[in-house]
Amino acid sequence: MDIDDIAPVFHLGEALFTSDLYPSLYRIWDEWEVIGFYNTDPEYCLVAEADTHVAGFVLGTIISKAPWVYGYINWLGVHPDYQRRGVADKLVDKLIERMIEEGARFMLVDTDPANTPAVKFFTRKGFGNPRRHVFFSLNLTKHEIYGRLIAYERDRSERLTYRRPRRR
Repeated sequence: MDIDDIAPVFHLGEALFTSDLYPSLYRIWDEWEVIGFYNTDPEYCLVAEADTHVAGFVLGTIISKAPWVYGYINWLGVHPDYQRRGVADKLVDKLIERMIEEGARFMLVDTDPANTPAVKFFTRKGFGNPRRHVFFSLNLTKHEIYGRLIAYERDRSERLTYRRPRRR
């Protein structure tokens, strides 16, 4: 991945990782995901190109927790026009190769259990020992404190907005 790939990767991820499809993602896809990984782990940010377009990408990182070094796939996305053509296979294979060269002894990845294609893909790639995570969420906009804060801010704004100009 190079700097010119940041915007296309972001836009592809924006189309793939929507809150409509995955409302319980514990991480939200935004431009800082791409920029952050590119700045900290550029050797684990890979793109696949087809016809001068980004066909897919993988963003990964290395986690060192003595005595182990773990490779972690944070994001993997393939444009719908290029899915089921081996793009994800090549990206993951290259990422694994780079992580082994860095001393990683273990690879981690997580996905929504309802994302059946991803579960099948990672199982086929040799990932195993799946664990189901339970994520809870609380909509804070429905909490009474949130309502009081909004009312306070609205009242404060009205007080500041409707002040009469001082006469000189």
